Amino acid sequence: MNFETKKVGDVTIFKLNEKRLDTSISGLLKSEFTMLLKVEGINKLVIDLSNVESCDSSGLSAILVANRIISTNEGQIRLAAPSEKVHTLIKITQLNRVLPVSETIEQALKELGQ
Repeated sequence: MNFETKKVGDVTIFKLNEKRLDTSISGLLKSEFTMLLKVEGINKLVIDLSNVESCDSSGLSAILVANRIISTNEGQIRLAAPSEKVHTLIKITQLNRVLPVSETIEQALKELGQ
């Protein structure tokens, strides 16, 4: 799984450098989110989906794991820059009611106080 993280103030940006967010990487992604959020104590997270072209239910499940952990720690999460296809899936599954979606990284950072 190819990803990168960077800090902007107290916000961590997790950029997934994969075309597909599906069963092939969802287990690894859940582990990575658990490590970042529980062990490193991150409580403001932007998940940059700008490179992701497709997503399935297991991919959404990995994102929901991050949301559950961060919510337990009273943190905040944003999904940023999803492709039209991924954004449509988020809307169809009504996850946009649970997961705030920002059009850009800059917008997500602004919403998180940066």
